[in-house]
Amino acid sequence: MKRKIWAFMALMSLATQAGAASDAATRFGAREDVQQISISPDGKRIAYVAPAAGRGAALIVATVATGELKGVMSSSGSPERLRSCHWATDTRLVCNIYMILDDGRYLLPYTRIVAFDADGKRLTMLSARTSDRTLGIANRGGEVIDWQAGNADGSVLMTHAYMLESTTGSMLAQTQEGLGVDRVDTVTLKHVNVEPPRGDAETYISDGHGTVRIMEVRSATHTGYMKDTLNVLYRTPDSRQWKPLGTIKQTGSVSTGFNPVAVDRDKNVAYGFDTVDGRTALYSVALDGSLKRDVVLARPDVDVDDLVSVGRQNRIVGVSFATDKRQTVYLDPELAKLSAALSKALPGLPLVNVVDATADESKLVIFAGSDVDPGRYYLYDKATHKLAELMAVRQALAKTPLATVKPITVTAADGTALPAYLTLPPGSTGKGLPAIVMPHGGPDARDEWGFDWLAQFFANRGYAVLQPNFRGSTGYGTAFFEKNGFQSWPIAIGDVDDSGRWLVKQGIADPAKLAIVGWSYGGYAALQSAVVDPHLFKAIVAVAPVTDLENLRQEWREFTSFPIVDAQIGHGPHVASGSPAQHADRFAAPVLLFHGDQDRNVTVAESRLMAGRLKGAGKPVDYTEFHGLDHQLEDNGVRAEMLDKMDGFLRKTLVLLPAAVPAP
Repeated sequence: MKRKIWAFMALMSLATQAGAASDAATRFGAREDVQQISISPDGKRIAYVAPAAGRGAALIVATVATGELKGVMSSSGSPERLRSCHWATDTRLVCNIYMILDDGRYLLPYTRIVAFDADGKRLTMLSARTSDRTLGIANRGGEVIDWQAGNADGSVLMTHAYMLESTTGSMLAQTQEGLGVDRVDTVTLKHVNVEPPRGDAETYISDGHGTVRIMEVRSATHTGYMKDTLNVLYRTPDSRQWKPLGTIKQTGSVSTGFNPVAVDRDKNVAYGFDTVDGRTALYSVALDGSLKRDVVLARPDVDVDDLVSVGRQNRIVGVSFATDKRQTVYLDPELAKLSAALSKALPGLPLVNVVDATADESKLVIFAGSDVDPGRYYLYDKATHKLAELMAVRQALAKTPLATVKPITVTAADGTALPAYLTLPPGSTGKGLPAIVMPHGGPDARDEWGFDWLAQFFANRGYAVLQPNFRGSTGYGTAFFEKNGFQSWPIAIGDVDDSGRWLVKQGIADPAKLAIVGWSYGGYAALQSAVVDPHLFKAIVAVAPVTDLENLRQEWREFTSFPIVDAQIGHGPHVASGSPAQHADRFAAPVLLFHGDQDRNVTVAESRLMAGRLKGAGKPVDYTEFHGLDHQLEDNGVRAEMLDKMDGFLRKTLVLLPAAVPAP
């Protein structure tokens, strides 16, 4: 039996977000009402991060028994951004703050960890403090790797980037350097080092019970750049000595070797991923000294790519993979039984995940969603077997009919089968429609079945939307991945263009009203498609796109990860031929560009270059730049404005009549 234990209350009304944007753009552009959620160890309170005005965020604490909501912390988004919050104790919260700061040369990310009581009082900084003697930039505030470090006393294990300090005038200067691990009391702020810092340390993995069991180290070249090999070390339960577990070789976008992601203390194994027969599989490796290796789950058709964990010990309970839809195989018999029961209780919401749990795992926070439901959170009580709805993820769309998403297969010109997702406008005939091909970002990523706010907006406005998983996408093995979407761009862009031709051949798209829309690598694909076949798409929309591969390479030259980016892009004729900014003269269709000026994934210089080249070539281009926003454009008003501009641009360019677009 389900019951809603409280009604969600937004921090602001949609009217304050809308501005001049249309109603549909405002509703679809609104960020998720729940961006992250956590339950207290005793199950009496739930904390969640919700959007605030514009690009802001706020932490709301809800009392389960009464439904009382209390805002206890907020961030403006300019520049500080509240990312996530978790319970350290029944009354103490730990939150991650993220920001991007411009030092005049580079956009640098900064993180800080803070703690405070559930009422917002006794705010303290958990990240190690720096002084004016610190040598270098202390932008890394650490991350919590173990919530059970001190059990009930509120201590956690945190990574700590130790930095050298000037010894001038001081006998207490910091002389250690590198990444270490501290046990930090979230109330008293007492720091106790448990893993001494190492200059080559990159990652630590604990067993969820306060003991670090795995460390990954990477040496650097004499010039300070990262090397492409990670050495993985481990400890047996009865020793402090590090022993070799294996190596991970990173060649551009491809990694080979066992990559550990979690440790099971009771089974004394590490879980991780490696490649078998060209596809990623889940393995367990014994940490008793034998390094006995077993396949936990492998698939012949797709990569096994994600672990499912639950509870404060990060207990591994399952593994997931995506075929047409994402599926989970539970390793825990009790949760396997619960999953089957939830499928019956929530038949229309097949995407079910356990998000968080109380200390004894007697109560679970569960997410459930689908293609036509952005999702909702539930509280499940094992003792009473009751499932109570907490809140919907997108209240603004509660009364908006959404479009079904159909998994399909597109056949490329060379006969290759391409997995894809087709979204048709609700109530449409599915024939002769204005249509959009929407390639995903990455390129080391893939689209999956479920709710997509951008695709659903276009379907609401009357467009058919096709999202192809072109070659260069992840999830389908190394052969399908090719050399990645940059080095093998002719294949990837060929697949994207073939997807547009498929829409026309099937009669779904009116060939005179076919457009392409993409974000990040998807924006690159949208632009490069016009270089390959200038007349296929009649309108091009690109958000935060890569536009010049050599420029992209140089943007990372002064960062330690440059060799990895350099290898991903590669060298050869494909760099120039695969850079749309170098071929602006080939464009035949109008272009609409958007970019945030604090984008670190793809710098704003990429769009500025593209817009300038198109204007110089006398091609129609409209460019909008958003101040103070990064790659995701996390601002309700900005997203609504962008959606309206996209819709207006497409309707004008494709010569769509108002009557052709259904009412929201």
